[in-house]
Amino acid sequence: MNTNENENSAQGEENTWVSFGKDLLSVIAFLITFMALSKLVFGLWTPMVVVESGSMEPHMQIGDIIFVKSIDRVNISTNEEGKNLGYKSFEDYGDVILYRPKGQEGVTPIIHRAMYRVEAGESMWDGGSSAPYSGYITKGDNTVTNKRFDQEGQISYDMPIKDKWIIGTAQYRIPYLGYIKLFFHKIFTAI
Repeated sequence: MNTNENENSAQGEENTWVSFGKDLLSVIAFLITFMALSKLVFGLWTPMVVVESGSMEPHMQIGDIIFVKSIDRVNISTNEEGKNLGYKSFEDYGDVILYRPKGQEGVTPIIHRAMYRVEAGESMWDGGSSAPYSGYITKGDNTVTNKRFDQEGQISYDMPIKDKWIIGTAQYRIPYLGYIKLFFHKIFTAI
C-alpha cells in the first residue's frame, strides 16, 4: 500500500466519524426543538403517551400514540357536560383525561373519559358510596370490558380523581406508532 492509499483510508475513517457526529448533533437538535415546541404547544415536555390496554377501544387502540395537553391549559368537559353542549372528543362526549391512579408517581397513568364530577358527600353513582372528596368519576370507552366506573373497580376504588392527579387531556391520536415503544418495553422488562 502506498502513502496516498494510507492517507485516503485514514481520511475515509475520519469522514465517517465526522459524519456520525454531525448526524448525532442533528438528532439532538431535533429532539431539543421538538421538546421546546411541545412545551409551548401542549404545556408538557413529553406530551405523548402510548395506549397499553384496550380499555378505550374503539376510540383508542393498543399501540396508538396520544398527544396530551397539560391540565393547566385546558378546562375539562365531562361526558355529562359534553352531551349538554354537543362537545365530543375521540368520538364520544366529553374529554379523555390522563391521570395518575391514586395520585401515585412512577406508575403507569390511566387514560379514561371523565364521565362527571362529584362533590364531597355526594353519591359517586346511583346507589354508590359517598365521595370522600370532590373529583371526577371516570370510565374507559370499551363497553365490553368497562361495565362499571373506575371508582367501582380496582383502578380507583371509592376514590374520585382529584384535580391534582390529572396530567392533562387527550388531544390527538397517531395509530400504531406506539407499538415500537411497547415492543422495546416488553423486551427490557423481560431482561
